Order: sequence, then structure tokens, then C-alpha cells
Amino acid sequence: MFNYIGIDVSKATLQVYIPIKDENISIDNSKKALISLYSKLKKYYKKEIANLVIIFEPTGSYSALLKRFCADKNIYAFIINPRQSANFAKALDNRSKSDIIDAKMLYKFHVMLKDSDIAVPIINKAQEELSEMLTYYKFLQKQRVSFSNHLEALSAKDGSLYITKKLIKEVKQLREQEEEMILKMKSLIISDEIMALKFENITSIVGIGDRAGIALIHLFISYPDANRQEIVALSGLDAIENTSGTSVQKRTRISKRGSAIYRSMLFMPVLSAIQHNPYMKLFYDRLKTNGKHSTSAQIAVMRKMILIAHSLYKNDVQFDSKLYEKNLARKEQDIQKVA
Repeated sequence: MFNYIGIDVSKATLQVYIPIKDENISIDNSKKALISLYSKLKKYYKKEIANLVIIFEPTGSYSALLKRFCADKNIYAFIINPRQSANFAKALDNRSKSDIIDAKMLYKFHVMLKDSDIAVPIINKAQEELSEMLTYYKFLQKQRVSFSNHLEALSAKDGSLYITKKLIKEVKQLREQEEEMILKMKSLIISDEIMALKFENITSIVGIGDRAGIALIHLFISYPDANRQEIVALSGLDAIENTSGTSVQKRTRISKRGSAIYRSMLFMPVLSAIQHNPYMKLFYDRLKTNGKHSTSAQIAVMRKMILIAHSLYKNDVQFDSKLYEKNLARKEQDIQKVA
């Protein structure tokens, strides 16, 4: 029998709900504070401490310390998808939101868990480093776009030549740093035997190069148990339909709730695949023939490429053009039968 506690993670603090004492405590988000918390939990749970399960949400770098602490101390955990916790909070009719309420809500989520959902977190140093590198790459990219926009605005009004030269230099340096990070990330992936094989499988799709391959392998290793629908949602490509009776009829759009880094790093590969990958080109042309807007068709191609890459990643195989052709032929036959 497991003993659950809920921890709400923020940048500086951890809000902890301990049900055995019906106690809410706030501690620093630090290793020292976690050690002190664990000592307190040992006193509360005594021999049952071995069955402790911590439920918390992944909050990027802020929850990394808690995850690593669980791995080091061999503590069971369930890292809940933020959307799951949000939906669960709605089901509980939590109208107010605070760290204390969130911590207690996370504890209550244990009623939804199966034993198979609970495990001691596994820390893969290569995967952790890749995540940090990709975050830094995203930071560099954001800076470059900001400088480029400022440079464009300055050039449009024939602004300061000195500032223009400085901005051009900054943009160039940031591009070089981005390229360096791509090489570093690829080198890190290749140095790990398992990741190297999966990276090779993903990039066997025509149009998926190093950048897209890095983004996709990061997505897949970050959410190893995600199914097809969840992978689409995590990349922000799940469709949102907004209809209500006859008064509200808005166009279906993608949610964009997932990380934007995946979509941004796949945009150019999608355009390349439409031109050079015969299967993606056929799929894109069919959508256009059926009246889809170019942007909608490109998003559909991106979604399909992610799903194919995910299948290759999960099954440890490379892209098989003959198998894909058979699937396309089968779909064409099904369409003709319906018609």
C-alpha cells in the first residue's frame, strides 16, 4: 500500500501536503530543504517510508531538483501531466488557485493512479544535458529574432549606422552560437548508443535533418510513455474545435499548447519535405486539391511527420518506403470504396 504526498513546485519554493498529519508546509526549492523534508517524513511514516509516493508536475528546470532527489533517494514518484492536473482540478471544482490548494489537489490525484504508473524516476545524464542544451538553443534563437527585428525596424527608418553595425554583428554571432549548439547536441546524441540509433531512425525520413531530428528525439525521450494523440498534443498540433449551437462557429485551429520549439524547428523541414519527399508531397497535394489552405496543409504534413518519426522511434526501425507505399495504396483503395 502506497503513501502519497502532493508537492506543488514553483521557482523558489515547494508547497508540500502531508495527508498523514493533514499538514501543509512550504519549503525552499533546494537540496538542503528536501533533505530536511525527507527526515521529517521518515519520522511521520516510519517503516512505511519505503512506500512513499510523491506526486508533482514537471515544471522544467524548477522540478529537476525534486526529480533528481527522488532518483537519488530511491523514492517513488508520479510526474503528472499538467493538463491532467488541470482537468482533475476542474473535476474537483477548485474555483480558487493557490500553492496550498494545488499541493492538496495533486495528492488527491492518487485515486486515479494504477500501480504501474508509479516508479522511481530514472535520470539519464545525456538526456538531461540534451534538454539543457535545447533550452539554451531556444534562448539564443529568441535573442537572435529580437535583434533581427530591431535591426529591420532600424533599417526601415534609416537609423544609426553605429547601432546597425552592432546589431549585424550580434545577429551573426548568435547564428554562429546556434550552429555550435546544434553540433554539440548532435555530438551528445551520437555519443549515447541508444539515442544515436533512434536519431538515425528519425532522420531516415526525407526532410528531417539534424535540427528537426534533435527536436523530435528530445520530445520523444521527454515523454517516453506518450501515445500518438499525446505526442501531437505535446507538440501543440492538436486541433481545437470551437462550436456552440448555431451562434458560435469558429474555424478549427491548432492548440499551440505544447512547446513552440518543436514546431519552430520542424517548420523548414516540412517545407523541404513537401518539395523533396514524394510521400509528403503527395499528401500535401491531396490536401490542397481538397481545398485546404496552404498553412493548414503544412500543419497536417508536420503532424504526419511527427507521428511517423514517433513510430520509427518506438519500433527501432528506419523509414521503409515500400511499406509506406503499401499503406498509401491501401488508403487510396478505402477512399475509392467510400466514394
